[in-house]
Amino acid sequence: MRRLLLLMAIAGLAACSEQAERTYTVEELVADEALLSGVIAKCRNNPGEFSDTTNCRNAEAADGKMRLDRMRRSSGG
Repeated sequence: MRRLLLLMAIAGLAACSEQAERTYTVEELVADEALLSGVIAKCRNNPGEFSDTTNCRNAEAADGKMRLDRMRRSSGG
């Protein structure tokens, strides 16, 4: 009986816990500029909490990739 109560309590706490944020790939962020802007804004508004997350690193990589692509197109390359 104790085990059942313990399992129910654990299941209840797990159901109430915060859901993990979805991780976006660099390609997904490059394809969706609005999403990229949102992720970058979130990361830059609170760098102490978010700067070392996967989404922030992928957003910075996607931003750098897009900048390079724009520079290549503007220079005729």
